Amino acid sequence: MAARLFEKYKSEIKPVLESEFPQNTMLTAKLEKITISVGTGFAMKDSKLMQNISDTISLIAGQKAVTIKSKKSVAGFKVREDMPVGVKVTLRGDRMYEFLDKLCTIALPRVKDFRGLERNGFDGAGNFNFGLDEQLMFPEVEFDSIIQTHGMNISITTSTSSDTESFRLLELMGVPFTKGRA
Repeated sequence: MAARLFEKYKSEIKPVLESEFPQNTMLTAKLEKITISVGTGFAMKDSKLMQNISDTISLIAGQKAVTIKSKKSVAGFKVREDMPVGVKVTLRGDRMYEFLDKLCTIALPRVKDFRGLERNGFDGAGNFNFGLDEQLMFPEVEFDSIIQTHGMNISITTSTSSDTESFRLLELMGVPFTKGRA
């Protein structure tokens, strides 16, 4: 499945990008990594819930998730040093293409009243960020094994620094954006 999207990039998408944005072929936009992260401030003191979130993200990504621990104590948020405050996983290579394909063809169409991802998620450096409200849209996740639903942030990092090139790359890859103006 991942090879299919990468082959599509090499055979169909890259020539289109090279013709639309003429420059050195080594500077043609491509995906570098996809990062999936969950802020778990609500589960800091519950190790069973933290493990469940980590297992869920690992299952979705197909790769073991890393637990992020706080670096400093913050009394206002009742956070102590080395408390778990998040879970993240960074995908590259085949797993990245496999996840993007699964996200665009299976998971996002399962969201109720989904009209596309907002186009304002670009950060000015060619990267696209968006959030999902719950993890149940992914087919690997079993409803009975979930202790608490949670959202996640997905960051797609590209090799280009231009938002227009990055948008065109993701659009050609099949990422469903909302219709209308950027």
